[in-house]
Amino acid sequence: MEREIKIAPSMLSANFAIMGEELKRIEEGGADIVHLDVMDGVFVPNITFGIKMVADLRKLTRLPLDCHLMIVHPEKYVEKFAKAGADYITVHYEACGEELGDVLKLIKSYGVKCGLVVNPDTDIEKAEKYIPLCDMVLIMSVFPGFGGQKFISDVLAKCVKVRKIIDDNGYNCLLEIDGGINDETCVKAREAGCDVLVAGSAVFGASDVKQAISALKK
Repeated sequence: MEREIKIAPSMLSANFAIMGEELKRIEEGGADIVHLDVMDGVFVPNITFGIKMVADLRKLTRLPLDCHLMIVHPEKYVEKFAKAGADYITVHYEACGEELGDVLKLIKSYGVKCGLVVNPDTDIEKAEKYIPLCDMVLIMSVFPGFGGQKFISDVLAKCVKVRKIIDDNGYNCLLEIDGGINDETCVKAREAGCDVLVAGSAVFGASDVKQAISALKK
């Protein structure tokens, strides 16, 4: 059976001065999930937004909010993001190390779906044992920190491997990919087994958002 592809526009590529309008634009355009890149300027060399932005956007949409925490010590902020209205909280293996399992369990304890994230240069074998705890596995196809980067095709083999682990074990877990997704790379991502495609400039940079999201899905 063919998997349903979900599109998660990244608000990192939205106009921050009119976030409410941008959110409405993607919701009306057919977005399935709202991807929120939270960066602290420490784990990655950029600063974006935090808990208040999540809480404010929560008031404006019923779409799932996918909070991707690109921060050090994410466990310190899990409760606040959960209470702000996050539906998914994903954390980096690189930020948590061997504490990742405890952080994933902490996220679930607040009734929020949890996920692990791995950077392009991280072997999935290092984080493989945590997949059974996850509702989502996010494979970065660029190095985190900035939008608009070029897709790193080497990560597709990692996606194939994670897809097999999920399917072979019957895990109820989505496979998400983030970085450089456009109308060409989305085909490769789908073929590699991804369920959720995070797209920034491909959506927000389009003159017709509905058409752009539809093209990524198909």
